[in-house]
Amino acid sequence: MGKATGFLEYAREKSKERSPLTRLNDWKEYSAPFSDEKLSRQGARCMDCGTPFCHMGMEIQGITTGCPINNLIPEWNDLVYRGKWKEALDRLLKTNNFPEFTGRVCPAPCEGSCTLAISDPAVTIKSIERTIIDKGFENGWITPRIPEKRTGKKIAIIGSGPAGLASADQLNQAGHTVTVFERADRPGGLLMYGIPNMKLDKGIVERRIKLLSQEGIDFVTNTEVGKDITAEQLRKQFDAVILCTGAQRQRNLDIEGREAKGIHFAMDYLSSTTKSLLDSNFEDGQFIDVEGKDVIVIGGGDTGADCVATALRQKCRSVVQFGKHPLLPATRTPENMWPAYPNVFSLDYAYEEAEAKFGEDPRQYSIQTKKIVADENGHIKELLTIQMEKVQHENGQYIFNEIPGTEKVWPAQHVFIAIGFEGTEQPLLQQFGVTAKNQKVVAAYGEYKTNVEGVFAAGDARRGQSLIVWAINEGREVAREVDSYLMGASVLP
Repeated sequence: MGKATGFLEYAREKSKERSPLTRLNDWKEYSAPFSDEKLSRQGARCMDCGTPFCHMGMEIQGITTGCPINNLIPEWNDLVYRGKWKEALDRLLKTNNFPEFTGRVCPAPCEGSCTLAISDPAVTIKSIERTIIDKGFENGWITPRIPEKRTGKKIAIIGSGPAGLASADQLNQAGHTVTVFERADRPGGLLMYGIPNMKLDKGIVERRIKLLSQEGIDFVTNTEVGKDITAEQLRKQFDAVILCTGAQRQRNLDIEGREAKGIHFAMDYLSSTTKSLLDSNFEDGQFIDVEGKDVIVIGGGDTGADCVATALRQKCRSVVQFGKHPLLPATRTPENMWPAYPNVFSLDYAYEEAEAKFGEDPRQYSIQTKKIVADENGHIKELLTIQMEKVQHENGQYIFNEIPGTEKVWPAQHVFIAIGFEGTEQPLLQQFGVTAKNQKVVAAYGEYKTNVEGVFAAGDARRGQSLIVWAINEGREVAREVDSYLMGASVLP
């Protein structure tokens, strides 16, 4: 695939990004695509490796390895190298409904399992993917695909995140009549309100929603199933229902002083900021403003990083991100061998921006918040922390021990909790009568059937908090199962 000696001749190049200090002055996307010439060279680095691991899509030690939607990566890498962009687009769309999303916000587990990554930097798969789909829209190659025939079957999908959109797209193309219910004022779910604009411009999401609407999918917004319309009504009106409500129950911080004012869940912060930006360019004031304040983000993941980047754009006085795990190594450890996802140190866009603004990485490692202290008005004024040591117990499990004498006080007027999600919201599930376990819908992977006839579940609502590529994977697969349920067999891949 690609040029036989390309991986020997060309080095991996980082995708083009705007200067950190420049991009902090706006909410536009921070990254930009490569030129065609550079992308051709990057595609040429794809090796003729015999057995490509980049698209295997599995979990190793609980972490995603390779592409869960089995993108035909070597094939479109080769086509990009040869300048055959339209053919590359055709191959990409065979497995991925929304490359414009994954090419921007997916953590690219495909690159971690790239064969070249055994000894050299991986092929820039994510950047190539993004450029292929962007070029498809720019050149007018992406047009509405109107199904020639309709089956007369009606399907309701609850939730318009990546799983809901993928299942809607597939089922619509199979000729079914699809209605997507979304309780927010705009479709897109996590894509619209959970990911900041500088990572995924909302015009990109709206463009895809418009295309899906033109193809025949009906989006019903500002409608919460279970309140505005009951589960019973839906089951009477539709031949099948798919629950794609996501894992929206944010994990709380059980700690002394939690009731203080100024403490917010990360998603409340991110979603209100994006909504205000879209509604009024912040003129309405309906967002959490941290300008001139000391900000602490509790939680070391991507959502926490997005909070850091958002606070920087709001001109916070300082920002620190707490993580419970130690600093990751610069290279793979013997326990983290290829092709498993590389647990190595990296500098996310938000951390580059914080370094440029304040001169240091905002992350604090192996740290635990012990107490929150409020002022006389009940508003948070500081956090008390202690450093932790990660040690391996004699039974092989790792535990965290406090290190005496490492207590510290941190000033803060705003704290954002970004420690993950517990599962999906339960009232809707109870109304449908579906079985849930550990806050997730019980429905076997590959089948997606709940205990209620005609009701299916997919995405984070079923598997718990996960990656966008797993959501698309499950959205595509549940569509095939629903198609078989309604028609006796399925024409879907």
